[in-house]
Amino acid sequence: MPQLQLQNLNAKAAAQDFVNRLWPIADHPERRLHYDGWEAYNEPVAGNLDEFKRLTEFEVERTRLLGQRGLRSVIGNFGTGQPAPEMWEHFLPAIAEAQAHDGWLGLHEYSAPTIYYASTRDNQGRYPGVAPHDTGWLTLRYRQLYNQVLKPAGRAIPLVMTELGVDGLVANRPGPQNAKGWQHFQEYWARHGFGSWGPGAYVEQLVWYDLAMQQDAYVLGGCIFALAASPGWESYEIGGHVEGVLHQYLSVHPQR
Repeated sequence: MPQLQLQNLNAKAAAQDFVNRLWPIADHPERRLHYDGWEAYNEPVAGNLDEFKRLTEFEVERTRLLGQRGLRSVIGNFGTGQPAPEMWEHFLPAIAEAQAHDGWLGLHEYSAPTIYYASTRDNQGRYPGVAPHDTGWLTLRYRQLYNQVLKPAGRAIPLVMTELGVDGLVANRPGPQNAKGWQHFQEYWARHGFGSWGPGAYVEQLVWYDLAMQQDAYVLGGCIFALAASPGWESYEIGGHVEGVLHQYLSVHPQR
């Protein structure tokens, strides 16, 4: 679907239109059996506070309408580093509505040239470890949101990382400037001591993030981008060696 145009959005009408289009798909018996929740628009960006409030109103109404039909909403699905910290208090009505309908919050967290960059474990080598007090501005940013906004407001909603990984499109980072997905960083990792075999080096970083998520009871899990990548996103593809190593990791490390 095209992105929401927030400048002059009629939030309630847009939410009703969204639900009307989704309903024939989501109400299929097989999808009801296998789909846990439904997102809306991918990585919405509000240009100002008024637009952000319209986005919040849209998510409130969408969540309410789907909840009345027995469908869970996954709200937000904001891109890495979004929204600005001062905006989050204005999203609390959407958080509250989602909690009322057993909903989840979705966030995207990426970093580069390693998944540790801009976290409190950056510049600590190949095996930096992670503790519950660690945070970040790209990955582990979610902890700042929960510790500073959601927990004090009594709104520690279940969280799922609807996208995560290494992504060279994050701004103001070191490393190869034209790199996109993890595959483009393999040479950088080898030169800087993060492992000479790219797939293994990437899985080590994903395991670090998995261990962090498991330290937070409100985190349900995360989705690595991408398996069966669409055209233009092939450098993010984890099928093959990465998938195989991840399978080994998950087979010997029970997930909570």
